[in-house]
Parts: sequence; C-alpha cells; structure tokens
Amino acid sequence: MKKELSVAIEAALEAGKAIMEIYESGDFDVTTKGDDSPLTRADLASHEVIVHYLKTTGIPILSEEGKAIPFHERKAWKTLWIVDPIDGTKEFIKRNGEFTVNIALVKSGRPVLGVIFVPVSGDLYFGTVPDGARKATSGSSDWSPQEWMQESQSIPFDQGKRPHTVVASRSHMSAETEDYIEALRDEFGEVELISKGSSLKLCMVAEGRADCYPRFAPTMEWDTAAGQAICTSAGCEVLNWETSEELDYNREDLLNPWFLVRRL
Repeated sequence: MKKELSVAIEAALEAGKAIMEIYESGDFDVTTKGDDSPLTRADLASHEVIVHYLKTTGIPILSEEGKAIPFHERKAWKTLWIVDPIDGTKEFIKRNGEFTVNIALVKSGRPVLGVIFVPVSGDLYFGTVPDGARKATSGSSDWSPQEWMQESQSIPFDQGKRPHTVVASRSHMSAETEDYIEALRDEFGEVELISKGSSLKLCMVAEGRADCYPRFAPTMEWDTAAGQAICTSAGCEVLNWETSEELDYNREDLLNPWFLVRRL
C-alpha cells in the first residue's frame, strides 16, 4: 500500500494548502446543507483537490462533499476511499484550528490505511494495517510525501504517568457521554477530560495522550474511517458500542452507531 499511502498523503497536504488560503482570507462563504450542517467554500476546494489526486489510483471515492452514491452501486466496491475534506467545519468557522483533512482506504469494510492532516498545526498522522502508525510535525510545505514519512515518528508516544484521560467532542457532548465519564471516575478515581474537535480525538488516543474516546452521538463514516485506520495501526480499538465489534464501513446507512475508541 506504499503507493496508495503516498498519494493519500500528497492529497491531504495539497488540500491543506487550499484550505489555509481560505482560512487566512476570512472569506468562508458559509451555507447550510440539508442536514443543517455547515458548508464552506474550503470544504468544496479541499474535496476537489483530494479527488484530483485519488482518482489516479482507479479506486472509487466516497466523499462527504461528493455526490450521493446509491448503495446498490457502492455495495460492489470491495475497496474504496472514504474522505472528509474538512472534518470539523464548525471548528473551521470558529477559527480555533481544530479541523482536519481525513482520507481512508477501506477494504472489505475495514479501514486499512488512514491519513489525517491538521492544516493549522502542520501535524500529519498516518497509518497502515499492519505496518503501524506514525506522526510528523510541522514539515516543510515543499516536502514530498516521502520526506514527510522519513521525518515521522512511530506512535503511540510514551506519555509517562498521568491520570486516566478521556477525550470528548467539543461541539457534541451528550448526557450519555457524561454518564460514561462519571462511571470512569468511580472506577479510576481521578479522570482528566479533554475536549477536542474533529478527528483529533481519535489521534489523541492513537498517540497515547488519551485512554479512550466515547462517542454516544451521531457521526458519519467519513468522520471516523481515517482515524480508525490510524488507531488500529497504533494498537487501539474502535468498537461498536452495542456489539463490541470493530466499526465496519461502506454500509447502506452511512450513519455510524455509537462507538468507543480505547487503548488496549
């Protein structure tokens, strides 16, 4: 999967450049989609860049900002890209930097390659199953994907002694999540809670900065596919809350069930 990883990294980095041009201009052109979620011209620009690169692989693409593809067509796809051009559009509009570019390669319903780029910080996370997960920080905009990979480090990192740490959504905290955190306090005593936007929550568990991420609120497949590939590559689990099985992908209903990300 080296070729696919290189293409996905280049697509994410170039999308990040397009996003940052709009982010720094302040001209977002915000509209509302049918599900009441926001859409900016940066989402669309990122989508166009990513599709330009990924289509060279000949693998079909399922993107949040692409056209709706009926399940009778998608179900024949044993391998596909799942893309979120900007995960955390609300955070983009708030200008807090907590948004990401998510690109995943899914085979037979499971993410096997994931790339997450954080345009504001310059952090790049990537992983392939079973080759492991890595992180590169603030590389040069002139670097090739190979240079980013060479400068990366394996994750998880050793975080030393710390309290049991939970990461949760900045914009979508639910009562069920709060109840789960209270149950952890009964079990572990001191529990640190960190709020983050976008797929940064999955990245925090993957790199060892958090022990779990409970998500008992709606998400879509493109919100989690890249992060799941990275978490799995880093030795973590992303589990359907009801079945305790790994989340699968390219389902007829693209809405995810509740899930739990945790370190093993």
